[in-house]
Amino acid sequence: MVLPRRLRILLLLLPLLTGLGGCVSQQKLPYLQGRDYNTRTPVAVENARQQYRIQPGDVLSIRVQSVQPQLNEIFNTVDTRAVFNGDPGNLYLTGYSVDEAGTINLPTVGVVKVQGLLVEEAQRTLQQQVNKFVRDANVLVKLLSFKVTVLGEVRAPGRYFVYNAQCTVLEGLGLAGDLTEFGNRQNVKLIRQSSKGSEVVLLDLTDPALLASPYFYLLPNDALYVEPLSARNARGNANNLGLVFAGISSLVLILSYLKVF
Repeated sequence: MVLPRRLRILLLLLPLLTGLGGCVSQQKLPYLQGRDYNTRTPVAVENARQQYRIQPGDVLSIRVQSVQPQLNEIFNTVDTRAVFNGDPGNLYLTGYSVDEAGTINLPTVGVVKVQGLLVEEAQRTLQQQVNKFVRDANVLVKLLSFKVTVLGEVRAPGRYFVYNAQCTVLEGLGLAGDLTEFGNRQNVKLIRQSSKGSEVVLLDLTDPALLASPYFYLLPNDALYVEPLSARNARGNANNLGLVFAGISSLVLILSYLKVF
């Protein structure tokens, strides 16, 4: 039996037609879509950075600078060069960990309560304590345990350390190599830990209002999860269907060819 020419063409085009179902619309890809943006006048958006208060489990770098090097070394357990040259995990071994009571144990000074304080407030508190033992000292406090986790439809999912006082949602996604074309930019989950448990909020990366959102700035231990678009499943199913249709088409064409002879 010889198949009609139109039917043979349809069988050959079926894999291509099924593959089109896995395409992503261009409208779903750009971030911060808005009509107010232009090439002449910048659009200003006010958004105060979220203040993070020290919690149990945090790790602090505390460095003391003074004219008495021997006393400095008593406090300075962290080599700041390790931040850039070594494994960030090693900093947990030498930094000052905040215990469940919200305190740290500083050599010579003793136990100091830091839970609930901003990093700047903790620095002032420790400055006052160190001044009792070291003359003309300068105390510097940094948060070592500022890390975010990015999962889902990104190019490099994982946990990332932030060596900065702040980090935005866009910076956090940038650390993970940005979203793939199948990442749902309108439904990104932000999971944040609080004293009451976990909070989950949905972020729309295509909405310019994100810049003014209180969740635009990430806090330590935040996690971002990028959901996949339905097109991803469609693309996977289309690939499988394409293989099936290609096999059927080939078989039918071969049988049709043998019938001719």
